[in-house]
Parts: sequence; C-alpha cells; structure tokens
Amino acid sequence: MDTTKTPAPNAAEADTTPVALDKTETGRPAEAEAAAAVTDEATDEVTDADLDDEALAEDEDADREPSHVGSAAFAIVAAGLGVVALSGSWVAGIVSERASISARLELTQAADANAQIAAQFVDPWHTTAMVNGIFSALALIVATFVLALPAFSSPERTLPTWVRSVSWAGIGLGALGVLLFVLMYFDLLLAIPKAAGAGA
Repeated sequence: MDTTKTPAPNAAEADTTPVALDKTETGRPAEAEAAAAVTDEATDEVTDADLDDEALAEDEDADREPSHVGSAAFAIVAAGLGVVALSGSWVAGIVSERASISARLELTQAADANAQIAAQFVDPWHTTAMVNGIFSALALIVATFVLALPAFSSPERTLPTWVRSVSWAGIGLGALGVLLFVLMYFDLLLAIPKAAGAGA
C-alpha cells in the first residue's frame, strides 16, 4: 500500500520569493533628505541675498552726502539780514518815528534851535543806526555760525561752494553794517548840524 500523499492539485503554491526589504525601506528617506537639502540651500541663498541687500543699502546711506538744507537756509537769512541792515527796514522807520515824537514832546517853548535839531533829526538818526546795527550783528553771527558748523560735525563734512559764498557775503554785509552803525551812532561819519547864533 502506497502511503505517500500527493499535493492537492488546487492547493496554493507557497511563495518562496525573497522580498527586497532594502529597496522598500530606503527609498523614501533618501528622497526626504534630498528635499531637505534643497530647502536648506534655498534658505541660505535667500538669507545671503537679504544680507547683501542690507549691506548695500547701508553703504549707499553712508556714501550719500548730507543735504545741507539747514546751512543753506541760515546762509540766505544772514545775507538777507545784511542787505536789510544797509538798506533800512520798516522796523527802523517805526522806531525812528517814535523817537522823533518822544523827543518833540519833551521840548519846551523856550527850547533853542540846537535842541529842536537834536529832537527832530539826531535822536531818530541814532535810533535808526542802532536798529540797523542790531540787524548787522545778527547777520554777522548767523553767517559765522554757518561757516563754523562743519568744524563741530564730522571732519569730512564740507559745505557746498554756493553756501560758503553766501555765508561770506553775509559776513561782509554784516561787518559793513556794524561799521556804519558805529560811525553813525557816535557821529563820526557826519557831524551834528549846529544852528548859527543859537544860545549855548
């Protein structure tokens, strides 16, 4: 009697094919590492580009020259004050008229001609000279301040040529106005007129 068993014809054959575990397990991590490397490189490039832009902007700001708007404005003001001091202003006219009226009110009926001349002409003349001298002194101070300003700031800072020219013009006009003030106020430029035969 044959006791060997034959496999059933419809029995499923055992799958003895070895499975490649290395291929299935290592595929995804390799792709993830490649994607992470690309992302890091892109981040580094963006960061470097941003740093380069910021450094370039800082260099441009450092190389940019100051506008000197304030210095130019003060220089023009100084020159204007010098011109006003030499040509006269409505302020000087008003103060002169007030001085003339005040001197006339102080006159008496017995005042001689020299007193009347002093009240009508000399006092207003001196008052006008004083007002113009104040304007001249202001022009001189402002113009000198503008020219001396770079010495108190950064050593490489220099004023534009036209600003320095206007400042020097203000200094010249201011100095001339101060000189005229001294000559007029102390009656050195023109002598005070005297009435002939007036009592002492």
